[in-house]
Amino acid sequence: AGPLTVFAPTNTAFAALLTELGVTKDQLLADKALLTAVLQYHVLGGQVLSTQVPLGKAITPLAGGIFKIDSSGSSLVVTDGRNRLATIGFTDLRVKNGVIHSLDKVLLPANKNIVQTAQSLPQFSILVEAVVAANLQGALSGTGPLTVFAPTNDAFAALLTELNLTKAQLLANTALLTQVLTYHVVPGRVLKADVPLNTPITTLQGDSFSVNASLAITDQRARRANITATDVLTSNGVIHVIDKVILPRP
Repeated sequence: AGPLTVFAPTNTAFAALLTELGVTKDQLLADKALLTAVLQYHVLGGQVLSTQVPLGKAITPLAGGIFKIDSSGSSLVVTDGRNRLATIGFTDLRVKNGVIHSLDKVLLPANKNIVQTAQSLPQFSILVEAVVAANLQGALSGTGPLTVFAPTNDAFAALLTELNLTKAQLLANTALLTQVLTYHVVPGRVLKADVPLNTPITTLQGDSFSVNASLAITDQRARRANITATDVLTSNGVIHVIDKVILPRP
């Protein structure tokens, strides 16, 4: 009976998916578990017209997980759980039990958690080393959801200079490392559109930081870090990239 909203991939979108996954159409159609998960990831339990899309916010389909939709020029672009982009073609095809929007790419749910996502991105190799050294990989791989403000390798290199430490010394100081790393983690999934501006944001470490309208963070030592990329989606939260390691109070 619905109402339902279906984001409907075209034949061309499915052909591209077969190439991407390296499977035939028959193999895809025979994998009922995968097919069900993928198809339900395209369906919302309710009617959402194009004018009602909550831009930049987490959208939860019937399959669970999330995706988000942003406006890009005159188009609406979907970011799926694997951070792949799909453009919505026609919108608002009204049907008896809901509405259909077309897609030029098949959406796929997330298949990597926060740690696995960081491991797949070379710019976070020192962050991953630090997480392992502090034995936090289990916590960051849990169900969450969590939001991680993730410093790049360059950010860690600058921190070592600032603190006059070698990487080995930093990684060996697990107490300091744990304090610093948990200061970069916020409970809950907070996408860019939901970041509270100019108000204290409390971290897992216990201290807070604030973010201004320019997406600059001020930490407990009045140091500034810039958020350089936002909304890297994962199965258990979201990652925002920062250009400086933020520090809690001494």
